[in-house]
Amino acid sequence: MPDDYGVELEEVFEIIEASEVLIVRFHLFSRRLLVDYRARPGQPPVIRVVAPAESIEERFRSIKEMRPNFALPEKVMSFYWPRTIRVLEESGTWGRIAGRFVAVGGDDVSDEADIALRELQALERLEVAEAIRGGHQYQTMWERQRP
Repeated sequence: MPDDYGVELEEVFEIIEASEVLIVRFHLFSRRLLVDYRARPGQPPVIRVVAPAESIEERFRSIKEMRPNFALPEKVMSFYWPRTIRVLEESGTWGRIAGRFVAVGGDDVSDEADIALRELQALERLEVAEAIRGGHQYQTMWERQRP
């Protein structure tokens, strides 16, 4: 049963801890957070905001292109985040994602996690602004009467 955050946090945390490659999908925008926790000397883990894939095959191809020195992962784990990026942080979910990323890659990669978080925040702000303005994919339901 989902908790106050609209998801089963314990299940989400288990996915974060168990995944080799993690994809987080968001409700306000189509871009995804991709975290590839695989690392070896000289090849740290990767965290990026990426375009959605048309298929799982396309996602595996994009991972191979991004990480040519690694074998394809056995599986890609994913979860849907139905709330805001702020709630992702407040719930401890971002802390788990970034914490594991830094634990695997060392302090040298913490800036990459910060950059990814700022990009997610910016995408969300842009999407909310579009909704308020009645932008590209939004339709005004009630319009103020103009004199």
